[in-house]
Amino acid sequence: MTVSAQISVYPLRQEHLGPAVESVRSALEEHRLTPHVGPMSTTVTGESGIMFAALADAFTKAASSGELVMTITISNACLVAS
Repeated sequence: MTVSAQISVYPLRQEHLGPAVESVRSALEEHRLTPHVGPMSTTVTGESGIMFAALADAFTKAASSGELVMTITISNACLVAS
């Protein structure tokens, strides 16, 4: 099944936001997904099994540089262009 995800990352007590956002983008690309990084969130579309594995990897990588909150909205109805 194809799904889309909207991902927002909020690094806590970190001086810069960029490294966490970059970690998420990189992890998604390592799973052969094409993320679209926007000013407030990242969107991505792909097969559900790949998506969930990529999101777990993205959280782990982003959290390796410090505490953070990641919010994810996943839909099989609201698909974004890939």
